[in-house]
Amino acid sequence: MVNLRKRITGVDEIMDDFALPATELDPVLKGLGNLNAWFGGHKTLIKALQQFPVQAGNHLSDWGCGGGDALKAIAAWAKKQQLPLHLTGVDAAPAAIAFAEKETAAYNNINYLQTEVMSNELTENQFDVVVSSLFTHHFEDDAWIALVKKMLSCARRGIVITDLHRHWLLYYSLKAIFAFIIPNPMMRHDGPLSVKRSFKKQELVQLLAKAGITHYKISWKWAFRWQVIIYKA
Repeated sequence: MVNLRKRITGVDEIMDDFALPATELDPVLKGLGNLNAWFGGHKTLIKALQQFPVQAGNHLSDWGCGGGDALKAIAAWAKKQQLPLHLTGVDAAPAAIAFAEKETAAYNNINYLQTEVMSNELTENQFDVVVSSLFTHHFEDDAWIALVKKMLSCARRGIVITDLHRHWLLYYSLKAIFAFIIPNPMMRHDGPLSVKRSFKKQELVQLLAKAGITHYKISWKWAFRWQVIIYKA
């Protein structure tokens, strides 16, 4: 039985290499986008945005946007609601940005910024809402705190973070999915490792306290995800 008592640190996923070529990264981004759609990740994110609520003309940014699947889902929802939004994806990997641009080419309200999330290209109050899906587990504790502070600084209204719940059932489910349903070597390595790097609720509470953040809500979402909504005071 895998030991998930403590969050693992000091071990990188293959996807942490920003120089990965498109031939290796594209199938992974496609698979992750499918998983987000299958397990309701996009719907959960949109429901969270409705809680602010998102307003016409708002500028939303997805940090660690990967293949752009979350932005595509938000844009499709906003179009149905006749809600004009400006959407910006942020990712440090050139291949991820190239893939996302192709996947969302039909939406003229989505643009991308290739940069690291802690860079000076992301500035105070640049966006109305910053979102991040299955991204923050890539950061060790001190870096996670710095990241969330940066997100909050760059958002006028607040942020939405969704990330994995460290649980044995999710760990073994991903091992099975990436062995039989989406048989990809990188995902077979990174998927279970991402669970080891993810969070228990109390860990998130402690990290938020260290960041000096008090105006937030944490809720559990299917499938084995924590959603953290932080409101700008």
